[in-house]
Amino acid sequence: MARVRIDLHTHSSVSDGTDSPAELVAAAVRAGLGAVALTDHDTTAGWQQAIRALPPGMRLVPGAELSCESVDAYGRRVSVHLLAYLFDPTAPAIVAEQQRLRRERRTRLRTMATRMAADGLPIDADEILGLLDPDAPAGRPHLAQALVRAGLVETVDEAFAGYLGSGRGYYVPRRDTPVEEAIDMIGKAGGVTVLAHPFATSRGPTVTPEVIADLAGRGLTGVEVDHPNHDEQARAELRDLAKELGLVRTGSSDYHGTNKTIGLGEETTDPEEFEALVAQATGTPVEVG
Repeated sequence: MARVRIDLHTHSSVSDGTDSPAELVAAAVRAGLGAVALTDHDTTAGWQQAIRALPPGMRLVPGAELSCESVDAYGRRVSVHLLAYLFDPTAPAIVAEQQRLRRERRTRLRTMATRMAADGLPIDADEILGLLDPDAPAGRPHLAQALVRAGLVETVDEAFAGYLGSGRGYYVPRRDTPVEEAIDMIGKAGGVTVLAHPFATSRGPTVTPEVIADLAGRGLTGVEVDHPNHDEQARAELRDLAKELGLVRTGSSDYHGTNKTIGLGEETTDPEEFEALVAQATGTPVEVG
């Protein structure tokens, strides 16, 4: 019997992907997945749309990718992403923090867009924000798409490299949730947490194994081992670390539709690891079509 293929990190148009939640579910079916997690940035707004689109037998893992911060080996601030699954989305602490993060993202986008416009670039913050749902998180990918539409770059990756990446002229930092607080918050809401692409050095500074060990002590459930931005050395180190710390090991595509070249199911989670992850959650169940 063929093993179920599971992708636990995807984004829809509710945040910075290009597929609607329903289109994402349909794409997951076409990709041969038996289970998929919807993990939009700092929002759960797409959950119900995805659930309504589930065909018979397809499993949906409701989740979110939380914008967090930690420190690197030198004590410097590091941006980290925390994948949260199967939590109660109505928990007051989660609702309040996601609202704060979405407000901050919109303010940040407007600041960056205003600076671009002041330098003569054909970028309009009101136009960009007007294309988004009022509750949708706004981010640099939306600015990147505007740069593509304006013909200033050909791809989203080129926009980040030339205009929006950390240290570039239009980059503006943001205040994210301390990752320890996020782990506590999700745990109290019955959810489980996985550190997303923790050794993806191509994205910038990363946390250390010592930090991951500390987070495991705080209740972190797992680490994303197999990810498109992890080379073989990073994967091997994370597998060993997860085994040592008793953490679940996941694999995911980090799918964003046409905003990235990675397809659904290019990286997957072992079914046994998936069941170990789900077994620790008490907040919201896996939805089955």
